[in-house]
Amino acid sequence: MDTNVETGVTGPDGIEWRLTPGLTDYAAALAEMEARAAAVAAGEARELVWLLEHPPVYTAGTSADPSELVDPRFPVVPAGRGGRYTYHGPGQRVGYLVLDLNRRGRDVRCFVHAVEGWVIAALARIGIAAFRAPGRIGIWTIDAAGQEAKIGAIGIRVRRWVTLHGFSVNLSPDLQHFTGIVPCGLAEYPVTSAAALGISSDPATFDAALAFTVDAFLNSLTCAGENET
Repeated sequence: MDTNVETGVTGPDGIEWRLTPGLTDYAAALAEMEARAAAVAAGEARELVWLLEHPPVYTAGTSADPSELVDPRFPVVPAGRGGRYTYHGPGQRVGYLVLDLNRRGRDVRCFVHAVEGWVIAALARIGIAAFRAPGRIGIWTIDAAGQEAKIGAIGIRVRRWVTLHGFSVNLSPDLQHFTGIVPCGLAEYPVTSAAALGISSDPATFDAALAFTVDAFLNSLTCAGENET
């Protein structure tokens, strides 16, 4: 793993806000995230928002269908999250969220909805109109051809009511790398990026948009608490 990591930055509500420059090995990041989640569940560590990029890799969720791995040109790593195959690589911002739903409301559906809303709000800050699509988890927009296209993916796992994994947003990845899989099992929809939409957005700019909108995201989790009995 890249050791040039900015750590110890306290974000809103005492959450650690971590930015890792360069490319972070996926398997190493997965191991670190799982260890952090266990520590959070045990009350031994702060919650974490971790923003980073990976080298090219295909990740397999728990519902991955082998027939949707079209061309395994990159390493294929079991992710342990829900969902099917997805791609991570340079130019894509990945956000891992290790948050304690014991204190934020034990409602996974609310959490996923809130994450989607957070990413949509951050994309709006950089000039991209994104939206939810009924029946399709993820972040969607209209591409240059006028089609609905996926610009961000959501993949969540919850263990002992602590969340793992999170979201990925396509800023300027090589979109051809997605052709090695059927992304999230949705063959009928294309994948797009900020760059493909003519929007220039480096990771630092998008990170700032996420930071600007994070308070609203955390506040939106209160819907889970209200739903508890």
